[in-house]
Amino acid sequence: MPHANAPLTERGRLRLARCVVDDKWPLRRAADRFQVSPTTAKRWADRYRAEGVAGMIDRSSRPHTSPNRTPRPIERRVLHLRRSKRLGPVRIGWRLGLPASTCHAVLRRAGAARLSHLDRATAEPIRRYEHPAPGDLIHVDIKKLGNIPDGGGWRTQGRHQGKLNRTATPWHTTDARGGARLGYAYLHTALDDHSRLAYTEILADETKETAAGFWRRAHAWFAGHGITIVRVLTDNGSCYVSRLWHQTCTQLGVRVKKTRPYRPQTNGKVERFHRTLTEEWAYAKPYTSENARRKALPRFLHTYNHHRHHTAVNGPPASRVPNLSGQNT
Repeated sequence: MPHANAPLTERGRLRLARCVVDDKWPLRRAADRFQVSPTTAKRWADRYRAEGVAGMIDRSSRPHTSPNRTPRPIERRVLHLRRSKRLGPVRIGWRLGLPASTCHAVLRRAGAARLSHLDRATAEPIRRYEHPAPGDLIHVDIKKLGNIPDGGGWRTQGRHQGKLNRTATPWHTTDARGGARLGYAYLHTALDDHSRLAYTEILADETKETAAGFWRRAHAWFAGHGITIVRVLTDNGSCYVSRLWHQTCTQLGVRVKKTRPYRPQTNGKVERFHRTLTEEWAYAKPYTSENARRKALPRFLHTYNHHRHHTAVNGPPASRVPNLSGQNT
């Protein structure tokens, strides 16, 4: 396609060429008429004589030969490092003594996938999937966070003051070495595969009884939003392989699926949600107590479900749930 300042379009080139070739106009007269140089007029006239109307279309400006192109052996070394080490162009260039721009050009010509699109363990392209309707698959997982002492933890107060705050917190316990311990908050999360709608509770542990109770409440929450759950996907944690978990799912009419052992990528959607949860809620501000952080969770979940733009669904998760009660768009 011609650039914005080009005096001739494909149709204009054809008219110019026909004036010269068919109507026998002098080159200078045709060049003056179409406001181009005689050299340009000659080029389009010659191309019209040789190729006809097809010669008027744009062509690539890439040269027929590139004598300064990176030699094939070096290109093969660049691609080998990409496949074997999963390195970017900067680190490949440092190893081979090449500019990063040269390595990037080699990778681009070879059609190498971006590192963010590869599974680091296998170097295979990440296979993304999405179930067609809400409730077809619910991802369930648990995230463990350390409780915050009264006055703030070590992340905001420093290690020395954080240790003093732990000791001063009334509900702390003491370990075998005499150190103050506040325990953990266990975030149980259920996330819809299609819409990314999320339900999270902070609970005291990750036992089978706690997990089963959470799943009943999550099932009821999704049902209240018009979502009928068909399957649930979990890892192989002890609470999810228990008989109680399977009995609970059977009573609710939900089929159970498990991830492949040592393959957390299968449950990657809820893993990614937990990363968002920690970045935008758990560590988003310097909370001065665990109670203050827990009070902020409902507001974050509402923002995430109804207002926050999710790049995977091109909008908030609630926008993918038909007739969602209380939906805000």
